[in-house]
Amino acid sequence: MTDLCRTYYVSQKHGNDQNSGRSSAEPYASLFAINRLKLQPGDRILLENNSVFAGQFLQITDSGTKDLPIVISAYEDRTQAEQHPPVIAANGQGIWYQDYGCELDSPTHTRSGYVSSAVLLYDAEYVTLQDLELTNSGQDIIGERYSAPDKMNRTGVAVAARDKGVRSGITLRNLVIHDVNGNVYDKHMNNGGIYMTALKPIARNTEAARFRDVTVEGCYVDRVSRWGIAVGYTYAHAAFAGAELSEEAFLKYGHENVTIRDNYVKRSGGDAITVMYALRPVVEHNCSDSAAQEINDRIYQEPQKRGGKVAAAIWPWKCKDALFRFNEAADTRLNQDGMAYDADSGDGTVYEYNFSRQNEGGCVMFCLEEAIHSRFCNNVSFDDLSGTISPAQNPDALLSHNRYYVRKGIPFVRKNMDGGTYTQKADEIILLEEEER
Repeated sequence: MTDLCRTYYVSQKHGNDQNSGRSSAEPYASLFAINRLKLQPGDRILLENNSVFAGQFLQITDSGTKDLPIVISAYEDRTQAEQHPPVIAANGQGIWYQDYGCELDSPTHTRSGYVSSAVLLYDAEYVTLQDLELTNSGQDIIGERYSAPDKMNRTGVAVAARDKGVRSGITLRNLVIHDVNGNVYDKHMNNGGIYMTALKPIARNTEAARFRDVTVEGCYVDRVSRWGIAVGYTYAHAAFAGAELSEEAFLKYGHENVTIRDNYVKRSGGDAITVMYALRPVVEHNCSDSAAQEINDRIYQEPQKRGGKVAAAIWPWKCKDALFRFNEAADTRLNQDGMAYDADSGDGTVYEYNFSRQNEGGCVMFCLEEAIHSRFCNNVSFDDLSGTISPAQNPDALLSHNRYYVRKGIPFVRKNMDGGTYTQKADEIILLEEEER
C-alpha cells in the first residue's frame, strides 16, 4: 500500500453517511456512500462485523492493479464479543441490466434482462471480495411467485466484463452466500450464488471481453437459484464451435488461469459448480451437496420457450484441458442429467481423485460428440444410482483405475444414456451389500 491508498469504514450500527468514513471512529452508515466513491488502486472497503445492510448493495466499476488491488472485506465490531460477518441483504435491490449483445449458443437461452445483485463487479479488475455474508431473497417482493417465468434474475455476486477487454485479478474468498431467489429457468444470466459473464463490447476498438486470473475459494453457497458457482459464460461462444478447441481461440476470446477450490455448494437450484470457455482451469477440493433441487416438475413449471431442464453437480462447458481433482459430489437430484460429474463438449477434460456418493443420475457422463479426449481416472463412486456412467454419444473417453461400489440392480451404463465409445483399464466394480449403503 502507499500513502495514496485509502480505507473506508462502514457500520450499519455505529455509522453516519455524513462522517468522513476514513476511520472506524467515523464510519459511513450505508453502502450507498461507497457506491458514490471513485475508488483507486489499493483502496480498501471494510464493513463492520455484526452489521446488516438490508435492501443495500455494492456496485463496483473501478479497478485496482496487480500490486494494489481494491479489497472489500470486514473489520471487527469492538462493542461485542461475538463476531458475525457483515451481511449484505439485497432483497431484490442492486438492479442492473445484462445484455450479451447477441444470440447465445441456443435460442432457448435468455440473453438479456434486469438482474439484482448483492455485489456487482462491472468491468472491474484486480478486486478482492472476502469475509462477507450475502443474501438476495425475494420473500419481501409483493406478488412475486417463486417459479414465475418472468421473475427477475438474482445473484449473490455478479461479475461482468464488457468494454475493457480482458479483466484480470478477480478474487472471491471466504464468502457465505445463501437464499438467493433468482429465476428458476435462466441458465446463463447472472443468476445464482456466484456468476461471471463476458458480454459483447459496445465500445469501439475494444478487444474481446474475457477474464484472466480468477480465483473463487473457500466460499459456502446454499439455497440459490439457479447456479451455485459459474465462471464464465461468454457472448463469444461462436469462437468455440466444433470438438477440437484451439488454444489460440482461448487466448483471444476465452478465460485463462481460472481456479475454483475449497468451496461448498449446498442445495443449489440447478448445477453446483461449472467452469466455461476456459483454458486449463483447475477445479479442486470442492463439495457439491444436494444439487438440482429445482429441476423437477414441482418447481420447474413454466419455462415457456426456454430449454435446459437439466443439471449436474461439478462440470465444465467448452473448456480445453480442464482439470477436476479431489472434489466430492453427493445426492444430486434426479433429472435428465443428475450425475455428479460431466465432461461436456470440451477438449481434454480430466477427472482424477474425485469421490461421488448417491447421486441419483449416476457418477459421470461423457456428453455428446464434442466431448473429446476425456479421461476419468482414480476416482471412487459409492452407491450412485440410475447407472454409474453415461457415455452419451461421446467418441473416446478413457476410464482408468476407478473403483465403483454399486448396489444390486443398478446398471453400469445408464439406460438411454449410451451410444458413446469408452475404454476401461484396471477399473474395479464392487457389489454393495444392503447393510453397507
